[in-house]
Amino acid sequence: MIIDFHTHVFPPDIRHHRQHFLEREPWFGQLYANPKARLASAEDLICAMDAGGVDRAVIFGFAWTDHGLCQAANDYVIDSVRQFPERLIGFISVNPHDAGAAQREIERCVAQGLSGIGELMPDAQQFSLDDAPIMAPLAEASCHHHLPILTHITEPVGHIYAGKGEKPLRAVVRFAEQFPDVTLVCAHWGGGLFFYELMPELLNTLRNVYYDTAASHLLYRDRIFRVAGEIIPDKILFGTDYSLVSPQTLLRRIRALCLPASIERNVLGETARRVLRLP
Repeated sequence: MIIDFHTHVFPPDIRHHRQHFLEREPWFGQLYANPKARLASAEDLICAMDAGGVDRAVIFGFAWTDHGLCQAANDYVIDSVRQFPERLIGFISVNPHDAGAAQREIERCVAQGLSGIGELMPDAQQFSLDDAPIMAPLAEASCHHHLPILTHITEPVGHIYAGKGEKPLRAVVRFAEQFPDVTLVCAHWGGGLFFYELMPELLNTLRNVYYDTAASHLLYRDRIFRVAGEIIPDKILFGTDYSLVSPQTLLRRIRALCLPASIERNVLGETARRVLRLP
Protein backbone atom coordinates (compact mmCIF):
# COMPACT_ATOMS: atom_id res chain seq x y z
CA MET A 1 0.00 0.00 0.00
CA ILE A 2 1.31 3.44 -0.99
CA ILE A 3 0.00 6.29 1.17
CA ASP A 4 0.47 9.97 0.40
CA PHE A 5 0.45 11.64 3.82
CA HIS A 6 0.26 15.27 2.69
CA THR A 7 -2.30 16.56 0.15
CA HIS A 8 -4.53 19.63 -0.07
CA VAL A 9 -8.06 19.82 -1.49
CA PHE A 10 -10.36 22.83 -1.67
CA PRO A 11 -14.15 23.15 -1.81
CA PRO A 12 -15.79 24.64 -4.92
CA ASP A 13 -16.45 28.04 -3.36
CA ILE A 14 -12.75 28.61 -2.71
CA ARG A 15 -11.69 27.20 -6.08
CA HIS A 16 -14.16 29.38 -7.98
CA HIS A 17 -13.69 32.58 -5.96
CA ARG A 18 -9.96 32.50 -5.30
CA GLN A 19 -9.48 36.27 -5.43
CA HIS A 20 -11.86 36.87 -2.53
CA PHE A 21 -9.92 34.51 -0.27
CA LEU A 22 -6.52 35.83 -1.41
CA GLU A 23 -7.52 39.20 -0.01
CA ARG A 24 -9.16 37.77 3.09
CA GLU A 25 -6.31 35.52 4.28
CA PRO A 26 -2.75 36.89 3.85
CA TRP A 27 -0.96 33.52 4.09
CA PHE A 28 -3.30 31.97 1.54
CA GLY A 29 -2.56 35.00 -0.61
CA GLN A 30 1.18 34.31 -0.40
CA LEU A 31 0.80 30.73 -1.54
CA TYR A 32 -1.97 30.95 -4.11
CA ALA A 33 -1.80 34.43 -5.64
CA ASN A 34 -0.18 32.97 -8.74
CA PRO A 35 -2.98 31.66 -11.00
CA LYS A 36 -0.71 28.72 -11.87
CA ALA A 37 -0.87 27.57 -8.23
CA ARG A 38 -3.56 24.96 -8.62
CA LEU A 39 -6.48 24.57 -6.22
CA ALA A 40 -7.39 20.89 -6.51
CA SER A 41 -10.63 19.06 -5.86
CA ALA A 42 -10.92 15.60 -4.34
CA GLU A 43 -11.66 14.24 -7.81
CA ASP A 44 -8.45 15.84 -9.14
CA LEU A 45 -6.52 14.13 -6.36
CA ILE A 46 -8.05 10.73 -7.07
CA CYS A 47 -7.02 11.05 -10.73
CA ALA A 48 -3.46 11.93 -9.71
CA MET A 49 -3.38 9.01 -7.28
CA ASP A 50 -4.53 6.62 -10.00
CA ALA A 51 -1.91 7.94 -12.40
CA GLY A 52 0.84 7.55 -9.81
CA GLY A 53 -0.26 4.24 -8.31
CA VAL A 54 -1.08 5.69 -4.89
CA ASP A 55 -3.58 3.67 -2.87
CA ARG A 56 -4.63 6.13 -0.18
CA ALA A 57 -4.03 9.78 0.70
CA VAL A 58 -4.37 11.99 3.75
CA ILE A 59 -6.33 15.10 2.78
CA PHE A 60 -6.86 18.45 4.44
CA GLY A 61 -7.77 21.96 3.47
CA PHE A 62 -5.71 24.94 4.56
CA ALA A 63 -4.53 26.49 7.84
CA TRP A 64 -7.11 29.26 7.83
CA THR A 65 -7.11 31.86 10.59
CA ASP A 66 -10.91 32.21 10.33
CA HIS A 67 -12.83 29.48 12.15
CA GLY A 68 -15.67 29.57 9.63
CA LEU A 69 -13.24 28.80 6.81
CA CYS A 70 -11.80 25.91 8.83
CA GLN A 71 -15.32 24.52 9.19
CA ALA A 72 -16.00 24.89 5.47
CA ALA A 73 -12.74 23.11 4.66
CA ASN A 74 -13.61 20.31 7.06
CA ASP A 75 -17.09 19.91 5.61
CA TYR A 76 -15.54 19.38 2.19
CA VAL A 77 -13.02 16.90 3.59
CA ILE A 78 -15.83 14.98 5.32
CA ASP A 79 -17.82 14.83 2.08
CA SER A 80 -14.73 13.75 0.12
CA VAL A 81 -13.93 10.92 2.54
CA ARG A 82 -17.53 9.73 2.30
CA GLN A 83 -17.31 9.81 -1.50
CA PHE A 84 -13.99 7.90 -1.58
CA PRO A 85 -13.89 5.97 1.72
CA GLU A 86 -11.33 3.42 0.55
CA ARG A 87 -8.97 6.05 -0.84
CA LEU A 88 -9.05 9.19 1.33
CA ILE A 89 -8.26 9.82 4.99
CA GLY A 90 -9.37 13.19 6.35
CA PHE A 91 -7.58 15.55 8.75
CA ILE A 92 -9.19 18.44 10.63
CA SER A 93 -8.37 22.10 10.00
CA VAL A 94 -8.42 24.23 13.15
CA ASN A 95 -6.88 27.43 14.44
CA PRO A 96 -5.34 26.67 17.86
CA HIS A 97 -5.82 30.28 18.97
CA ASP A 98 -9.55 29.72 19.53
CA ALA A 99 -9.28 26.76 21.89
CA GLY A 100 -12.98 26.30 22.55
CA ALA A 101 -13.95 26.46 18.88
CA ALA A 102 -11.06 24.17 17.96
CA GLN A 103 -12.11 21.57 20.53
CA ARG A 104 -15.71 21.62 19.40
CA GLU A 105 -14.68 21.33 15.76
CA ILE A 106 -12.40 18.38 16.49
CA GLU A 107 -15.23 16.58 18.30
CA ARG A 108 -17.61 17.29 15.42
CA CYS A 109 -15.19 16.06 12.78
CA VAL A 110 -14.12 12.95 14.68
CA ALA A 111 -17.80 12.00 14.90
CA GLN A 112 -17.93 12.38 11.12
CA GLY A 113 -14.98 10.03 10.59
CA LEU A 114 -11.92 12.27 10.32
CA SER A 115 -8.65 10.83 11.58
CA GLY A 116 -6.11 13.54 12.39
CA ILE A 117 -5.47 17.24 13.00
CA GLY A 118 -3.73 19.52 10.52
CA GLU A 119 -2.10 20.91 8.61
CA LEU A 120 -1.35 23.53 11.26
CA MET A 121 0.78 26.51 10.21
CA PRO A 122 2.31 28.32 13.19
CA ASP A 123 3.44 31.35 11.18
CA ALA A 124 0.21 31.72 9.24
CA GLN A 125 -2.00 31.22 12.29
CA GLN A 126 0.35 33.20 14.55
CA PHE A 127 0.99 30.73 17.33
CA SER A 128 3.95 28.73 18.55
CA LEU A 129 3.99 24.99 19.08
CA ASP A 130 5.64 25.45 22.47
CA ASP A 131 2.85 27.71 23.77
CA ALA A 132 1.45 25.14 26.18
CA PRO A 133 -1.84 26.92 27.05
CA ILE A 134 -2.70 27.17 23.33
CA MET A 135 -1.59 23.69 22.38
CA ALA A 136 -2.87 21.77 25.42
CA PRO A 137 -6.49 21.41 24.18
CA LEU A 138 -5.29 20.03 20.83
CA ALA A 139 -2.85 17.70 22.56
CA GLU A 140 -5.60 16.42 24.85
CA ALA A 141 -7.91 15.75 21.90
CA SER A 142 -5.05 14.11 20.00
CA CYS A 143 -4.35 11.65 22.80
CA HIS A 144 -8.01 10.99 23.60
CA HIS A 145 -8.99 10.20 20.01
CA HIS A 146 -5.61 8.86 18.80
CA LEU A 147 -5.28 11.67 16.26
CA PRO A 148 -1.85 12.50 14.81
CA ILE A 149 -1.16 16.22 14.52
CA LEU A 150 0.49 17.40 11.31
CA THR A 151 2.24 20.77 11.32
CA HIS A 152 4.02 22.91 8.74
CA ILE A 153 7.73 23.18 9.55
CA THR A 154 10.39 24.69 7.33
CA GLU A 155 14.16 24.81 7.32
CA PRO A 156 15.71 27.78 9.20
CA VAL A 157 18.29 28.49 6.47
CA GLY A 158 18.40 28.58 2.68
CA HIS A 159 16.42 30.46 0.06
CA ILE A 160 13.28 32.43 0.81
CA TYR A 161 10.01 31.35 -0.82
CA ALA A 162 6.28 31.88 -0.35
CA GLY A 163 5.15 29.99 2.73
CA LYS A 164 8.55 29.68 4.37
CA GLY A 165 8.04 30.02 8.09
CA GLU A 166 10.30 31.49 10.74
CA LYS A 167 9.28 29.62 13.88
CA PRO A 168 12.32 27.94 15.48
CA LEU A 169 12.85 24.20 15.50
CA ARG A 170 13.29 24.53 19.27
CA ALA A 171 9.51 24.99 19.51
CA VAL A 172 8.97 21.49 18.09
CA VAL A 173 11.34 20.02 20.67
CA ARG A 174 9.58 21.86 23.47
CA PHE A 175 6.20 20.64 22.22
CA ALA A 176 7.52 17.07 22.26
CA GLU A 177 8.79 17.59 25.81
CA GLN A 178 5.48 19.07 27.00
CA PHE A 179 3.25 16.54 25.22
CA PRO A 180 5.31 13.34 24.92
CA ASP A 181 2.34 11.11 24.08
CA VAL A 182 1.18 13.11 21.05
CA THR A 183 2.05 11.75 17.62
CA LEU A 184 3.41 14.81 15.80
CA VAL A 185 4.12 14.80 12.06
CA CYS A 186 6.46 17.55 10.91
CA ALA A 187 5.99 18.44 7.25
CA HIS A 188 8.86 19.11 4.85
CA TRP A 189 11.32 16.84 6.67
CA GLY A 190 10.73 18.87 9.83
CA GLY A 191 13.08 21.55 8.54
CA GLY A 192 15.97 19.12 9.07
CA LEU A 193 15.08 18.37 12.69
CA PHE A 194 15.52 14.64 12.09
CA PHE A 195 19.30 15.17 11.97
CA TYR A 196 19.26 16.02 15.68
CA GLU A 197 17.86 12.62 16.51
CA LEU A 198 21.52 11.62 16.41
CA MET A 199 21.75 13.36 19.79
CA PRO A 200 20.98 10.75 22.50
CA GLU A 201 18.82 13.09 24.57
CA LEU A 202 16.68 14.08 21.58
CA LEU A 203 16.29 10.51 20.38
CA ASN A 204 14.00 9.90 23.35
CA THR A 205 12.35 13.34 23.35
CA LEU A 206 11.39 13.02 19.68
CA ARG A 207 10.29 9.39 19.86
CA ASN A 208 6.73 10.26 18.73
CA VAL A 209 7.78 12.79 16.09
CA TYR A 210 7.59 11.79 12.41
CA TYR A 211 8.61 13.57 9.22
CA ASP A 212 6.86 13.83 5.89
CA THR A 213 8.57 14.42 2.56
CA ALA A 214 6.24 17.12 1.20
CA ALA A 215 7.75 19.16 -1.64
CA SER A 216 11.02 17.32 -1.04
CA HIS A 217 12.74 17.79 -4.39
CA LEU A 218 11.96 21.52 -4.37
CA LEU A 219 14.03 21.87 -1.19
CA TYR A 220 16.66 19.13 -1.06
CA ARG A 221 18.79 16.86 -3.18
CA ASP A 222 17.24 13.41 -3.45
CA ARG A 223 20.07 12.04 -1.35
CA ILE A 224 18.11 13.20 1.70
CA PHE A 225 16.12 9.95 1.49
CA ARG A 226 19.31 7.93 1.98
CA VAL A 227 20.63 10.15 4.77
CA ALA A 228 17.32 10.23 6.63
CA GLY A 229 16.84 6.51 6.00
CA GLU A 230 19.99 5.84 8.01
CA ILE A 231 18.93 8.08 10.91
CA ILE A 232 15.15 7.55 11.12
CA PRO A 233 14.32 4.51 8.94
CA ASP A 234 10.86 4.01 10.46
CA LYS A 235 9.78 7.65 10.84
CA ILE A 236 9.60 8.94 7.24
CA LEU A 237 6.19 9.47 5.63
CA PHE A 238 5.78 9.78 1.87
CA GLY A 239 4.01 13.09 1.26
CA THR A 240 3.80 15.12 -1.91
CA ASP A 241 2.14 18.42 -0.96
CA TYR A 242 -0.27 17.78 -3.84
CA SER A 243 -1.18 19.69 -5.93
CA LEU A 244 2.18 21.43 -5.67
CA VAL A 245 3.87 18.12 -6.53
CA SER A 246 2.31 15.11 -8.26
CA PRO A 247 2.61 11.61 -6.76
CA GLN A 248 4.13 10.37 -10.03
CA THR A 249 6.97 12.87 -9.84
CA LEU A 250 8.04 12.13 -6.29
CA LEU A 251 7.59 8.36 -6.58
CA ARG A 252 9.77 8.28 -9.68
CA ARG A 253 12.56 10.13 -7.88
CA ILE A 254 12.36 7.87 -4.82
CA ARG A 255 12.43 4.65 -6.83
CA ALA A 256 15.41 5.87 -8.85
CA LEU A 257 17.42 5.88 -5.61
CA CYS A 258 17.11 2.08 -5.21
CA LEU A 259 16.74 2.40 -1.45
CA PRO A 260 16.92 -0.73 0.70
CA ALA A 261 13.61 -2.54 0.36
CA SER A 262 12.73 -2.22 4.04
CA ILE A 263 13.26 1.55 4.04
CA GLU A 264 11.34 2.09 0.80
CA ARG A 265 8.49 0.00 2.16
CA ASN A 266 8.41 2.08 5.35
CA VAL A 267 8.58 5.40 3.50
CA LEU A 268 5.90 4.62 0.94
CA GLY A 269 3.27 3.26 3.28
CA GLU A 270 4.16 1.01 6.19
CA THR A 271 5.04 3.83 8.59
CA ALA A 272 1.90 5.75 7.58
CA ARG A 273 -0.17 2.62 8.17
CA ARG A 274 1.13 2.43 11.73
CA VAL A 275 0.71 6.15 12.43
CA LEU A 276 -2.86 6.07 11.10
CA ARG A 277 -3.64 2.76 12.82
CA LEU A 278 -4.82 1.20 9.57
CA PRO A 279 -5.32 -2.59 9.39
